[in-house]
Amino acid sequence: MVDMNLLQPDPHRPFRWLYLDLNAYFASVEEQERAELRGRPVGVVQVAADNACVIAASYEAKRFGVRTGTLVYEARALCPELELVEARHRLYVEYHERILTAVETVVPVEKVCSIDEMRARLLETEAGEAEAVRVAKRVKRAIKTLVGKCLTCSIGLAPNPFLAKIATELQKPDGLVHLRPEELEERLADWKLTDFPGINRRMAVRLNLSGVYTVRQLLRSDEQSLRKAFGGVVGARWYHLLRGRDLPDSETKRRTLGHSHVLPPEFRSRDGSYQVMLRLLEKAAARLRREGLAARGIAFKVRARGEGWKQEKRLDATQDTLKFIETLQRAWPKNAMERPTQVSVTLFDLFPAGQMTLSLLAADNRGGRLAHAVDRVNSRFGKHKILPAALMAAKETAPERIAFTKATLFDEGNTAA
Repeated sequence: MVDMNLLQPDPHRPFRWLYLDLNAYFASVEEQERAELRGRPVGVVQVAADNACVIAASYEAKRFGVRTGTLVYEARALCPELELVEARHRLYVEYHERILTAVETVVPVEKVCSIDEMRARLLETEAGEAEAVRVAKRVKRAIKTLVGKCLTCSIGLAPNPFLAKIATELQKPDGLVHLRPEELEERLADWKLTDFPGINRRMAVRLNLSGVYTVRQLLRSDEQSLRKAFGGVVGARWYHLLRGRDLPDSETKRRTLGHSHVLPPEFRSRDGSYQVMLRLLEKAAARLRREGLAARGIAFKVRARGEGWKQEKRLDATQDTLKFIETLQRAWPKNAMERPTQVSVTLFDLFPAGQMTLSLLAADNRGGRLAHAVDRVNSRFGKHKILPAALMAAKETAPERIAFTKATLFDEGNTAA
């Protein structure tokens, strides 16, 4: 049992945490690299196809209503002068490392939260208001001086990381906000429940069913009410975090792993989408093994304009690429999409591979050993040195990409090879 009295914020040194959120990160990196983009509306995309979506938008583009997730044809209608830039994920990882180094010239980074977010615990001597603000300003200067003037960030200061992250949302771009628990009701007066990190529409409905409709009601709810609304210990965490208590991170468990890809024009056929699906399957299976996991379920999805196809299959626990491919081969005849635009693969019901029960028949276990051997060869000599023959036509599709929730690329092999 945690003694909450030990976790109370110190009223004299309340700002123990600094949270840094880079502004429009992918677009800002492109502007830093390409001077002609500065001051212009920029949308970063995976592929410049009308039904692809914008994965990052500059603030100039956001003023026209272009947001992450806006479809390209909609973004062009909102902002005819929009500059579309194809994403360069390795570049974003390189800049992330440079930013991390710059921040650590001022304060040690306690945790990298994503490609564009990180947090640091301040010393007691730095946790007063004036001192914490001084540290935050030094961090901003370090990024601009050592990385580039286009890389701005919003910094939040608070008694715990949760409130510090909320503080970063209160002033963008280039913000610096310190936030105390007793100020939440006033500072978040115009927020909706879904503006909080961790409350999606589904959770908002659960809160509504418990009588919580507004931020004020959320902040004034007692611990027992939030336990009931959130469904157990999560509600208790929210109660204490909103009051500035510095709780240890809760353990998270990966539940799914997958990839999706907007199809290039040459693959927008039934056969073409199948080849790309195989590519995504190969990539997802390699990641599964890299993370030491096995899967007991797989889902395939194909999207077309106004329609779609989806199949979910349960499996005996496996890491074997060939077993996943066999499952796709059995499911594929049910797919009638003739003009697909996007495909995706998701592995689910994941658990540590070390807990997997192997078959008593040695032949049944060969596929898993073979898959690991292929991973080792590709890692050493370069991706696709060994791959299933059916993947040859689509092997260059779905290149490595960085998700906002990650800070590294899944590297399929020696890129210098």
